[in-house]
Amino acid sequence: MDDTPQPVDAKTLKFLRLLVTVLTATMILGLLVIIALFVIKFSETRPDLPDRIVLPDGAKATAFTQSDTWFAVVTDDDRILIYNPTTGTLVQEIEVIAGE
Repeated sequence: MDDTPQPVDAKTLKFLRLLVTVLTATMILGLLVIIALFVIKFSETRPDLPDRIVLPDGAKATAFTQSDTWFAVVTDDDRILIYNPTTGTLVQEIEVIAGE
C-alpha cells in the first residue's frame, strides 16, 4: 500500500483560500454589526428618574425600576418601596423574605 498523499489541484486551493477569506470577512462584518447594535441600543435616551427620592432612615437603595404609574426602589435591608411618580410619596412597602 502506498501512503503517499495525492497532490492537490491548484484550483481547489485557490477556491478554499477564497472561502476562508470570505468567511473571515463575514465574521468581522458580523462582529462590527453586533457592536454597532449594542452601541445604538445602550445610547438611547434614559427614562426620567425622579429628582429626589426620600428613603426611610437607614435604608440604602440597591436597585430602581419604574413604570408609567409607579416606581420602585429596592433597599439593602430587603424591602421594595413603591412610590407614586407624580407626588413622590411612598404608596406601598413590601418586605422580601429570602429563602435559605
